[in-house]
Amino acid sequence: MANPKIKSSAQNAKKSNATAGRKPTSKSLYSKADLEEIFRRFSIQRPEPKGELEHVNPFTLVVAVALSAQATDAGVNKATRALFAIADTPQKMLDLGEERIRDYIKTIGLYRNKAKNVVALSEKLITDFGGEVPRTREELMTLPGVGRKTANVVLSMAFGQATMAVDTHIFRIANRLLLAPGKTPDEVEQRLMKVVPDQYLYHAHHWLILHGRYCCKARKPECERCVIADLCRSPEKTWDIPAPLVELPAQIIRAEAAG
Repeated sequence: MANPKIKSSAQNAKKSNATAGRKPTSKSLYSKADLEEIFRRFSIQRPEPKGELEHVNPFTLVVAVALSAQATDAGVNKATRALFAIADTPQKMLDLGEERIRDYIKTIGLYRNKAKNVVALSEKLITDFGGEVPRTREELMTLPGVGRKTANVVLSMAFGQATMAVDTHIFRIANRLLLAPGKTPDEVEQRLMKVVPDQYLYHAHHWLILHGRYCCKARKPECERCVIADLCRSPEKTWDIPAPLVELPAQIIRAEAAG
């Protein structure tokens, strides 16, 4: 069997220097067949991928995603388990009050401002939407602390819509792999929506997030564990043979399972 292609740090540095002066591409470097194969493999590896933020209903999902800005899912989950146990509706959250909300989420970055937003979005849900989470991106984005990424996550996870929520992992992956290069999350979102095959679009954002979180990591991609190593066009790639294509253990999302 041929040896896998392994690039040294010197080779990577040389390639980076050689390409430093070039204008970055704005198009995907993958053929339609490549894209089909990439997402087919992701679908085998994780047939039913899930977001890792714990929640019990659409409201707690909105709050959890809003709290996750500049924070890890694990950190948010740790803070919200007790909070959602007693405040799983907008009215209950208002009854709790900003000060007590702060006490629950004080381990999360920017917790003071986030507590204010949780109160404000709860008020708006009650006054403008009858206490129900709206089902359109435009309406969701009127809620304090809810931007396009948060709205897309809620539309996908709560209401089953095919969206592309571009977080730091997806932004990195789309650019690193030259899958859907873009200078902004909005650009990456638009390009991914065009290149991801329709039949895989619903799960695509979770596949890419999980791939970025557990395999194509920010500091050092683990290319030898990658199921698309042979297809990857990243100049940072250090391995050419794909990892065995096997289904990973099912994810367990605690609050969702309990709900």
